[in-house]
Amino acid sequence: MALPPEVIELNVGGTAYVTSLRTLLAEEGSWFGEAFGSGDDPATSQRPPQDAHGRYFIDRDGALFRQVLEYLRSPATYTLPLGFTGRDQLRREAEHYRLAGLLELLAKLVPGCITVGYRGSFQFGRDGLADVKFRKITRLLVHGRVALCREVFGDTLNESRDPDHGASDRYTARFFLKHVFIEQAFDMLQEQGFRLVGSCGSGTAGSVTENLKPGVDTEENRWNHYNEFVFVRD
Repeated sequence: MALPPEVIELNVGGTAYVTSLRTLLAEEGSWFGEAFGSGDDPATSQRPPQDAHGRYFIDRDGALFRQVLEYLRSPATYTLPLGFTGRDQLRREAEHYRLAGLLELLAKLVPGCITVGYRGSFQFGRDGLADVKFRKITRLLVHGRVALCREVFGDTLNESRDPDHGASDRYTARFFLKHVFIEQAFDMLQEQGFRLVGSCGSGTAGSVTENLKPGVDTEENRWNHYNEFVFVRD
């Protein structure tokens, strides 16, 4: 049974795909527009050759073509899969298919490392240990390359403690966030393709009982701790 003309079967490097003509032509000026945008007239068609099953054969990386299709389906919201390690190879595919939007996205998603840390304690109620409510975080610290931190955290990044506002390719350990919601920070990192690769924690000032900050009692101070989380984008 013949497929409708708007449905396209492809054989990309030995991997079969089925998609719509509309998806292939989603980005103006791409290689797909040249190869599939001229219709079915043999006199004008520049479509690739067909294999024994009638699928259009494209001699490119079949596995990476899945990412090309995902981008064409949702170019405005496309993000690389978590832990994706083939960025350079995908860039070459995007160059071949002349996908300017995908190339621009890949240029922004440069690899790097960001560390998020916080110093906090557990909030106690009137009954002390019997009424531990939740962690108290006073500040979320951000360490990493300046341009990368700005890309991920945007307007939520506070740079007021960083005395050097020079080149964006430098590194800093002085940034912090304008909020104290660590889950929000993790979500923003995940959305930008980062993955957690390590973490550590330690107690701080467990025996200090003098010069406590207002609102912090002695028992609460014993439960002070510092935690760091390391995120990497390959």
